Amino acid sequence: MNDKIIGIIGGMGPEATAELYMKIIKATKVNRDQDHFRVIIDSNPKIPDRTQAILNNGESPVEAIVETAKNLEKLGVNIGCLPCITAHYFIEEIQKQVSFKILNALEELNIYLKDNYPQVKNIGILATTGTIKTNLFNKYLPDFNIVYVDSTTQSEKVMEAIYGEGGIKRGNTEGKPLKLLIEASQELVDKGAEIIVAGCTEITLALKSHNINNPLVDPMDVVAKSIVKF
Repeated sequence: MNDKIIGIIGGMGPEATAELYMKIIKATKVNRDQDHFRVIIDSNPKIPDRTQAILNNGESPVEAIVETAKNLEKLGVNIGCLPCITAHYFIEEIQKQVSFKILNALEELNIYLKDNYPQVKNIGILATTGTIKTNLFNKYLPDFNIVYVDSTTQSEKVMEAIYGEGGIKRGNTEGKPLKLLIEASQELVDKGAEIIVAGCTEITLALKSHNINNPLVDPMDVVAKSIVKF
């Protein structure tokens, strides 16, 4: 029986949080309900925007994330995760204030890529501008050549798909957001990317593997499998 307790420090955003929970369920091999892990989710959408904090000197999300994690801590969580890639910019600061281990999605992604795509060197990243500006992927995937879209595509396609009026943050996962992400993915491929990484948890709510020809890797898939093994 899986008697450890998994915690999800959620709300960044809510749908991505729910999607990660489903991935954890699917990654757990069971014969009955009781074989699943107990999973405790604090979905706190009031956490300040991570991209605004990084790019525009907005309110830091750290205090709210730690407060959310402390709620899980009180309930006996053994290991936790952050279903927000941009929030990983603050993970070391958060981890210092929380007793349970917070799985680092980017460290797990690095291991996964090396194990499953040993011949690949060029990794295309679709992510928020905040994540890109922090060089998180360059930091955690040091042995890969990281490829990004140009600045116009980043603002008019990737960020528009996520944050725009008809974007994913507003509950739209088909139509325009999907079209924009497919076009951005193609630009990465044209620049030599062999694999596309969904570097924002909202992206795979719209963009699926069958939408593009190159492999699409979702770090949250990796996290779900890793946290179950842990």
